[in-house]
Amino acid sequence: MTQVDHVRMANAIRGLAMDAVEKAKSGHPGLPMGAADMATVLFTQFLKFDAANLAWPDRDRFVLSAGHGSMMLYALLYLTGDKQMTLDQLKRFRQVDSLTPGHPENFRTKGIETTTGPLGQGLATAVGMALAEKMLAAEFGKKIVDHHTYVLVSDGDLMEGISQEAIALAGVWRLNKMIVLYDDNGISIDGPTSISDSVDQIKRFKSAGWAAELIDGQDQAAIAAAITRAQKSSKPSLIACKTTIGYGAPTKAGTNKAHGEALGADELKGAKENLGISLEPFSVPDDVLKAWREAGSRGAAARIEWEARFAELGPRKRAEFERRLRHERPAALAKAFRDYKKKLLESPLNIATRKSSEAVIDVIAEAMPMEFVAGSADLTGSNNNKAKSATGFSAKTPKGRFIHYGIREHGMCAALNGIFLHGGFAPNGATFLVFTDYARGAMRLAALMGTGVVYVMTHDSIGLGEDGPTHQPVEHLAALRAIPNMRVFRPCDAVEVAECWELALNRTDGPTVLALTRQNVPQLRTSAPSDNPCSHGAYELVAAQGDAKVSLFASGSEVEIAVAAQKDLAGRGIATRVVSVPSLELLLAQPDDKQKTVIGNAPVKVAIEAAVRWGWDAVIGHDGSFIGMHSFGESGPAKDLFKYFGITAEATVNAVLKRLG
Repeated sequence: MTQVDHVRMANAIRGLAMDAVEKAKSGHPGLPMGAADMATVLFTQFLKFDAANLAWPDRDRFVLSAGHGSMMLYALLYLTGDKQMTLDQLKRFRQVDSLTPGHPENFRTKGIETTTGPLGQGLATAVGMALAEKMLAAEFGKKIVDHHTYVLVSDGDLMEGISQEAIALAGVWRLNKMIVLYDDNGISIDGPTSISDSVDQIKRFKSAGWAAELIDGQDQAAIAAAITRAQKSSKPSLIACKTTIGYGAPTKAGTNKAHGEALGADELKGAKENLGISLEPFSVPDDVLKAWREAGSRGAAARIEWEARFAELGPRKRAEFERRLRHERPAALAKAFRDYKKKLLESPLNIATRKSSEAVIDVIAEAMPMEFVAGSADLTGSNNNKAKSATGFSAKTPKGRFIHYGIREHGMCAALNGIFLHGGFAPNGATFLVFTDYARGAMRLAALMGTGVVYVMTHDSIGLGEDGPTHQPVEHLAALRAIPNMRVFRPCDAVEVAECWELALNRTDGPTVLALTRQNVPQLRTSAPSDNPCSHGAYELVAAQGDAKVSLFASGSEVEIAVAAQKDLAGRGIATRVVSVPSLELLLAQPDDKQKTVIGNAPVKVAIEAAVRWGWDAVIGHDGSFIGMHSFGESGPAKDLFKYFGITAEATVNAVLKRLG
């Protein structure tokens, strides 16, 4: 191995970060400058990775939760020998279509484990990764699954509320393979963190069941010793590394001026002179680069040894492991859905769609018992997403496949992202639809990254009844539909629930919301075509007798209202059709000709949904009639509320008659 002083290797990170931010005239140089010693020790002495194969399954995961320090991660990828991360890419920092955007994005740049930026998300997502490692190791053995999850966090990460949810979960699950390096520099954008924070993070983490200690974050020996201790701990570990933001900058070091702006030519020159770095932009001494490249290839031996151990597994177990890491569903799943839908047609279920979902989950769990991972934010009995065959996950039962997240909706949804990104599992999590407000940050990142997670969101409308307006979602369907790449399903009956679950599980390039009722609904479907009508977003459920004068569009429990209104109108000689719309945005994503066929050309179009109107004008037009919510809800029994707010078959018929004159 090339012998190069640690300081010179750390300075290579500092120099590249300073130069890239200066060239872009935008970015955060302070964190890479202060945290370079931590990163150097971790990547050269501890992190199990191979720069020539960044995605091998048993690599250690490294998450830069403090995503504003992205240039540190890009510099590390370049220095360790990732071929895609060239000097040219570093010079294109924060430019359109580069591999070096302002915050790390896993869908853009190889070697980035998860997209970070919104503070706290990386830490909480990493909890899901460490959880997945623990579950997969219990199933396949430590010869195949035995790696750490390292996270670098900032003061801002630990101020965000999601961090408390995340550390509490890691502590109770005893995720001892999770090691957090805290860049404890005491500075945020507004100035010293003392103006807004007085938390003792060591005591905080210890109270949550972690091992925690404070060290000098610029002392390589202290960093190495602390990581060694953490690797031996029976608990997750926090290493608070006291650092100086903008380390080396002559006037900006230790101040908020080093946090989120370029240093400027004079400060950059002074910093380089203080640190002994060449003034030539983007230059790394040959011996330093060679030492870094050797560090990047150090893990090749571990990877080759792992591949040999993996080859010793039986062919069936190898195939199962590889299939699951590809997020490919087992062949048994498709047959299970076919058989179950046939059973529903023979024996209809007139129950709440949350209960229909529970029945489907039992079928899914039988077809994929180890990879189907469900969980609830303390609403298991209400969300109904625990299979009868499932056992609870805990530190002592790592083969359990149902996770009790506690009242931590945001932490749950971030962990779901981590579980999916790690690979090996098909995760879903549940709460009430109204509480997607508490989880939206993680759900938005799921859509951005394209993680194939499923959200089982029950109590989907005023139909939940007596809990009242705080719990009754009225704007939430519209809010979720507005997120690009988020798919929202609101099935009307047991057959649609099965079809929507099938679509959700087979979607691995983005998240899916299943919005489910508390109240009972009739089974309206009498057939289950192989092309799965829900896959088109909408379909004609009831045809008109003759040329349709009226088209009624509805989702979820309101499809029953549309069917009742159609019968009334037909009895009056008004030809009316009913279109079930389980996914409004999926309908609007169809080619124009398919949309036109489903929407039809009836002169009167009415949408019925116990939610706000937003989004429906694309189907019914600005002049179409809408039967739904125009305010928050009320407390009361579901049937009384639908009548109170005028979401009824009678109101629908009256709206049609008014339009027809």
